[in-house]
Amino acid sequence: MTKIIDIINGSHKPFASFEIVPPLKGNDAEKLYASIEPLMEFNPPFVNITCHRDEIEYVDNGDGTFTRMTLAKRPSTLAITAAIMKRFPVEVVPHVICGGASKAKIESELLDLNFMGIDNVVALRGDAIVGQKYFTPEPDGFAHSNELVEMISNLNHGVYLDPNVKNGIATNFCVGVGAYPEKHFEAANLETDIAHLKAKVDAGANYIITQMFFDNQRFYDFVARCREAGITVPIIPGLKPMSTPRQLELLPRSFHIDLPQDLVEAIIQARTKDDAYQVGIEWCIAQSKDLLAHGVPAIHYYTMGRARNVKAIVSAVF
Repeated sequence: MTKIIDIINGSHKPFASFEIVPPLKGNDAEKLYASIEPLMEFNPPFVNITCHRDEIEYVDNGDGTFTRMTLAKRPSTLAITAAIMKRFPVEVVPHVICGGASKAKIESELLDLNFMGIDNVVALRGDAIVGQKYFTPEPDGFAHSNELVEMISNLNHGVYLDPNVKNGIATNFCVGVGAYPEKHFEAANLETDIAHLKAKVDAGANYIITQMFFDNQRFYDFVARCREAGITVPIIPGLKPMSTPRQLELLPRSFHIDLPQDLVEAIIQARTKDDAYQVGIEWCIAQSKDLLAHGVPAIHYYTMGRARNVKAIVSAVF
């Protein structure tokens, strides 16, 4: 398998990559394939697969007591990765998250991925569970993603959690990490957030993919500040087209981002939902063209399980 950093550094022209959301439990693989198939005509060098931690629910026993249950709402990362590898000729990059797992469980998952021949992962902390305001690690888990990156780097050198493992096979992972051009909402300021990002790079991250943004100047300023801080790895912008008027409220609330006033006004003035959908496409096309004019190596599109608008954007840009 080809490492993503080699794809980025070896590409003679910018390319598009995509992030896929696994279908909910109860759906078969065909729904997953339907979200990817329309994008294959662009020959993406890789697709990312999001990982969703198990959720906690309390079931009423009917006698005034409740039973705490841990529920998986989507197929496992391993299952999704294997299904895509079986169907499509594309590098699959699973997300590995700290949330909801012990260090030992994460190491086991990484070794399973390595056993499958996967050489690329994206290392993320993950979000807080539903009903929890801030992220809380497992008792024997990682609190920060730089710790996860360090574990992967150790595995790449044959160093396991269990000190009794001697001459363990060395993995060969290329590691991507996330970043926030408008700062992670838990960080005190952008300087602190960039320092945390540098810690991930220093721990062994090979490249960076950003959270979505809608103002390219925010991205350019962010990249400049990263370079000033000594971060030299490639930084790939992540984009998501706005698709509904309701996202004017949902996206800032969920992803802690600002929306340009011109975009807000265009969505508000759209006469129909279809018109608003088209505004989102046209805005993302303009963003993409401007980013390419500024020399980005690639653009990563968040599909959210829907390919139609992303396909229209990539067709107009690449």
